[in-house]
Amino acid sequence: MVHSFNTHCVHVEKKQKWYATQSVTLRFNTVGSGRPHRPLLKSEMLSQEDPKSHPMLELREKLQPEVTELIKRQRLNRLCEGTCFRKISARRRQDKFWYCRLSPNHKVLHYGDIEEFSQGQISHDSLQEKVTVADIKAVVTGKDCPHMREKGALKNKELLELAFSILHNSDEYLNFIAPDKHEFCIWTDGLNALLGKEMTSELTKSDMDTLVTMELKLRLLDLENIQIPDVPPPVPKEPSTYDFVYDFTQQHT
Repeated sequence: MVHSFNTHCVHVEKKQKWYATQSVTLRFNTVGSGRPHRPLLKSEMLSQEDPKSHPMLELREKLQPEVTELIKRQRLNRLCEGTCFRKISARRRQDKFWYCRLSPNHKVLHYGDIEEFSQGQISHDSLQEKVTVADIKAVVTGKDCPHMREKGALKNKELLELAFSILHNSDEYLNFIAPDKHEFCIWTDGLNALLGKEMTSELTKSDMDTLVTMELKLRLLDLENIQIPDVPPPVPKEPSTYDFVYDFTQQHT
């Protein structure tokens, strides 16, 4: 449990630093995308503190695809780092471990038994078994996992909340017991992302809300010390003639 707690703390700290960096990147990529932000009107500014106001909901909706991609990258990066999982024997002794990590090209899951719990990364060469991502058919969780159908397993709520399995090659399963709820969300999100499916964990929902809110606040900071108009400025009339561009090719005597 101490190992799991320490690992969780390290992962949380890494995720916070990574998100902070990527959020700034997302912000500047958006600014430089050729789509300038429309300044908010005063009526919209008055509603900025209301998350359900139309301008806020509209901006949130526009930000979500970019933030979803940001979260997806973070999940896949974590799978590439790998995780140490525990094995549960018939007597529920938690003294055996195995390690699993995704290859850098996101095409193969490497895994294998290890002698003791490891907080560091295990090299791909040390993991003798592998599953090709293209062969993964589905990801199941909780009571739908084969290793949770054993006698007494369904009564263990903790194991049910941390269990997930990969169905591959039509009828083979790779069974997992995550060290904690955080790692459960990371891996199920990452595996679903690999399969092109939606990431639906509570962690993703929380990260989405945090990052979108952070981006909204950063964008609203741009409006400080700027006079906000009550109505949009009028569009000027078209000029009577467009013949006012100097022609450098014309020779003058």
